[in-house]
Amino acid sequence: MKTKAVRIYGRGDLRLEEFDLPPIKEDEILARVLSDSICLSSHKAALQGADHKRVPDHIHINPTMIGHEFSGVILETGKRWKDKFNPGQKFSIQPAMAHMGTLNAPGYSYRYIGGDATHIVIPSIVMEADCLLPYDGEAFFPASLSEPMSCIVGAFHASYHIPPGTYNHVMGIREGGSLAILAGTGPMGLGAIDYALHCDRRPSTLVVTDIDEKRLARAACLFTPEAAAADGIKLTYVNTGKVENPVEYLRGLAGGKGFDDVFVFAPVRQVIEQGDAILGFDGCLNFFAGPTNPEFRAELNFYNVHYSFTHIVGTSGGNTDDMKESLALMSTGKINPAVMITHVGGLDAVIDTTLNLPSIPGGKKLIYTNVSMPLVSLYKLGEYGMEDPFFRELHEIVAKNDYIWSLEAERYLLANARPI
Repeated sequence: MKTKAVRIYGRGDLRLEEFDLPPIKEDEILARVLSDSICLSSHKAALQGADHKRVPDHIHINPTMIGHEFSGVILETGKRWKDKFNPGQKFSIQPAMAHMGTLNAPGYSYRYIGGDATHIVIPSIVMEADCLLPYDGEAFFPASLSEPMSCIVGAFHASYHIPPGTYNHVMGIREGGSLAILAGTGPMGLGAIDYALHCDRRPSTLVVTDIDEKRLARAACLFTPEAAAADGIKLTYVNTGKVENPVEYLRGLAGGKGFDDVFVFAPVRQVIEQGDAILGFDGCLNFFAGPTNPEFRAELNFYNVHYSFTHIVGTSGGNTDDMKESLALMSTGKINPAVMITHVGGLDAVIDTTLNLPSIPGGKKLIYTNVSMPLVSLYKLGEYGMEDPFFRELHEIVAKNDYIWSLEAERYLLANARPI
């Protein structure tokens, strides 16, 4: 079977190509990819090429497919997996297979599996690692977003606290405590707000900061303080760029004693140090944002480490259980990852989007891999619609839903977009 896929050959060298997939072996699965959301990690891999830990050294000879936040439909199942997976079954992929003793991952390391492709061959290791996850939802995009959501879920589970007089690490944010999400109105920050408000271990005080007034306003519209209050959570949004003494002001929002949990969603030294300064007794600083600079550093108050028992934790992705939790929360409607999406496009938009991702404003960029379509902001569909009825209709669907992507929008796009 032929496939079209974006493959990496070296630093900054991404190519959209058509080529033949090999026939599947008895321990492999053939699948069609429907959607993939583009991750900053893919941008880092594209910039670093073979220097990236998950990208093989020989990509200049054997290029690998990129994209790791994807969903699709199984087309054919090898003999070994016929009792577990069936043709027509929808799926999501957990790319992090670290517990199998490897850094290799779909979307980085393999020639025939990645999210930015029309068709793929899923190797046996994915199933052996229990990382091919059945998905029963109607829309494909939530399954694509279950991977970034699993990173958020994993981070919340990785935070910890130590009851005084013990050496017991109680995992998770402090239930009923105070939580601050700094630089928290980007796509992953929005996912974190959603999870904090609707998971089974919730704070009583939630403060979200940023210095972008428009992003703060959008976050406040998506997750209103009134709705949070109805669930027993005091939610406050703060533009720290407009506050004379941000540390003092933020500590005041935590009752003057500092926060139990602080998440940092930007790899910015000043933000990290601000997070450290607002920690309370036994406070946990969770550094979520992954820096691109291996020499990135920030100062930590070791007086507080010693006397106030503050501590720091970081994670790089979620595990399979985190992804399953994400899928379960989505299927029950407790969280809505669609709020993370601000752009949609087709497979032919992947290269420019991946290479230029940090400079493209907005949140998640969602790719439908079997269509040809430029990357378009949900807020600018109407401009394209002045000359194209396809975009005009898509604009009307999205606009009536407050510019939030939806099942209706996905169905219309898949039925009417130009095939690639």
